[in-house]
Amino acid sequence: MILFGIKNCDTVKKARKHLESHNTAFDFHDFRELGLSAETLEQWLEKVEWKQLLNTRSTSWRQLSDDDKADINQAKAVTLMLANPTLVKRPVLVSGQTVTVGFKAAEYDALVASHD
Repeated sequence: MILFGIKNCDTVKKARKHLESHNTAFDFHDFRELGLSAETLEQWLEKVEWKQLLNTRSTSWRQLSDDDKADINQAKAVTLMLANPTLVKRPVLVSGQTVTVGFKAAEYDALVASHD
């Protein structure tokens, strides 16, 4: 399992704590330190909609120009997320072929159970 996010994000902290409390082995990938590759983003987009990944409620989104936010589509969203990984809704948990966006304890529990 790989958990993608930013270490100081409260939701990411909750997800990490949840996985650790269930003794679940996972790697943590910090967007801010390690970036986000086009290959990784494309793999996620095979499993989830781009609208699920793009965090339009984030500070990063609000700081974009109106031109950047106008007429948003998948191609434009991908370009923006690659340039600004903090636009990705966090956390993203990848377990095998499953990609989960955001943190919901029940979803994580189901993934952990299927991962064992």
